[in-house]
Amino acid sequence: MTQAVRHDSMRARNLGVVLGEVRRSGPITRAALAEITGLTKTTVSKMVGDLLGAGMVAESGALRDGERGRPGTAVGLSGHRVAALGLEINVDYLSACVVDLTLSVRLRRTQAVDNQAASPVETLAHLQELAHRAVDEARSEGLAIAGSALAVPGPVDDGLLHAAPNLGWHDVRVGDLLDFPVAVENEANLAALGELWFGSGPSDFLHVSGEIGVGAGLVLGGDLFRGARGLAGELGHVIVSPDGPACRCGGRGCLEQYAGQEALLRAAGLDGVPALVAALQAGEPGALRACERAGRALGVALTSAVHLMDPGTVVLGGIFAPLFPWIHGPAGETMIARLARMRHAVPELTVSRLGGDAASLGAAGQVIHRIIADPGAHLAATTARTPPGPR
Repeated sequence: MTQAVRHDSMRARNLGVVLGEVRRSGPITRAALAEITGLTKTTVSKMVGDLLGAGMVAESGALRDGERGRPGTAVGLSGHRVAALGLEINVDYLSACVVDLTLSVRLRRTQAVDNQAASPVETLAHLQELAHRAVDEARSEGLAIAGSALAVPGPVDDGLLHAAPNLGWHDVRVGDLLDFPVAVENEANLAALGELWFGSGPSDFLHVSGEIGVGAGLVLGGDLFRGARGLAGELGHVIVSPDGPACRCGGRGCLEQYAGQEALLRAAGLDGVPALVAALQAGEPGALRACERAGRALGVALTSAVHLMDPGTVVLGGIFAPLFPWIHGPAGETMIARLARMRHAVPELTVSRLGGDAASLGAAGQVIHRIIADPGAHLAATTARTPPGPR
């Protein structure tokens, strides 16, 4: 039994080493894989055979490794079978996306819904229906969903959503209310990972997600910083004015009360972000004042974040992406005024290319990265016929 366990552990490790190198260097020949990884050619051939059988890699023709010898058959990641499902619950919408093993986005679906007026059971029933439809579409294209992850608008610890004030949810085990296994993570964290993997994020940056609430995810050296209990990044509840308006979190003067979506629209006297953008483009004074106020409040909160975390770049996403032309000026000026005396350079403010899709993409990407890091677990689940996704 001990030998069998040791053999399975070694095989799992070797599969991860080979697939990881294929992701980094592919297309690549088996001979080159053996040279780079230090594994024997026999072991590499066996691992590649297993990965080919699982549809995780595909052969892509002959490739010469050097000036001598015959060309070898190259292998690279395959996007034709293994895929992941990314989901998001936000205050006014649900979304789903499917991403294949090469991180190509195969489908995106968004459903507008007022989740503030619904219970967790109702909202998750709607999400479950959306997830099933996305999986059915993916399967019609020959894809097999290998796992799923869900972004939620609140701090999560070991699968427990502690509080989502804008939904009115407290201490909800979200995964228990769905009929398929799902990893649950804070939406701001997953949005930061989405920016890292699918956007233009550098290896060190702070991603700020503007929705009804405002959250942030910090990426350092290409890795997400979660804090001691995974609760880091609640930028929306950084106090920008101690005597400001009451917040759903129980505090006063939180950033969310100045730069969150509801606060912005209320200040502008408009209904919906598209209407706000149109008003800004038309130069309407009320809309311009609302964005000026929100941008300066955001700059105050970001000043505190920069003092604490020292990010090289700040990426604005969510609703801040379409509002970037009017938000970044006041936010940047406020940061410069408050940081310039202590710092040689103030972090650059940039705009996310992903907008509202960042969190669901980050959720799917997280599953894909886990599969690549441990393909043995995926192969074992497939062999055991364990359904990792809906239905």
